[in-house]
Amino acid sequence: MKLIIIGEKINGTIPSVKEAIANRDEQYIRDLAVKQAEAGADYIDVCAGTAPEIEAETLKWLMDIVQDAVDTPLCIDSPNPRVIEQVLKYAEQPGIINSVSEEGDKCEVIYPLMQGTAWQVIALTCDNKGIPSGVEQRVDITRMLVEKAQKYDITPDRIHIDPLVMALSADNQSLIKFVDTLAAVKKLYPTIKVTSGLSNISFGMPLRKIINQHFLAIAIYAGMDSAIMDPCNRDMLTTLLATEALLGRDRYCRNFSNAYRKNKIGPERITKK
Repeated sequence: MKLIIIGEKINGTIPSVKEAIANRDEQYIRDLAVKQAEAGADYIDVCAGTAPEIEAETLKWLMDIVQDAVDTPLCIDSPNPRVIEQVLKYAEQPGIINSVSEEGDKCEVIYPLMQGTAWQVIALTCDNKGIPSGVEQRVDITRMLVEKAQKYDITPDRIHIDPLVMALSADNQSLIKFVDTLAAVKKLYPTIKVTSGLSNISFGMPLRKIINQHFLAIAIYAGMDSAIMDPCNRDMLTTLLATEALLGRDRYCRNFSNAYRKNKIGPERITKK
């Protein structure tokens, strides 16, 4: 099964994107959307990363530009569930909501919005106490998130659990805990998806790109279903395609071979003119 790629480049916490948002540079945002779609992104994350009082307005602005540029569904990203509640109606097709957790009333706001729709959600294994260090606590939070979702007819296959991998420099067992959490969660809920942001693992270390590539390969082998990543990063996409070929997921290695024969990585996607 192909890894689901959630393109991460349209995020207001990235300095160049922050500047484009401040200047209302539509073309810059449009180009980021098109490049990610053409590189093979299955969803495009849009995150305003702005002051709370203008976040909803900014997020809608980003959504409108991306949806005009490409047909790729959105991953609507905000730490504030009330902001997602305000902008969700402007999405032209179901995508992914990023995110819920056991913090505050996030589930109580987001899950009702998903009821009776095809929307999916990223669910973080943290609560009001923060990110737990152990596997058991993360699995317990997963169980609570899934049980709450079931009350709104949201099945596990619509949930992308993010076990929140910690920096390896701070926790030498970070990857092991991620893999163990993934295995335990999949045992409980075989159809659930597991996701991750890839760059946290390498924080504070040299050669971060190399650490991230190896983490991606191991996580895919362990059963990770989706990743929040830069689909335009050739090295990361090479790792992804090579790993999928090695795991027998790329029939006759066609995706890998075609990517290099065309001197690029990832399939082209049809974009709006």
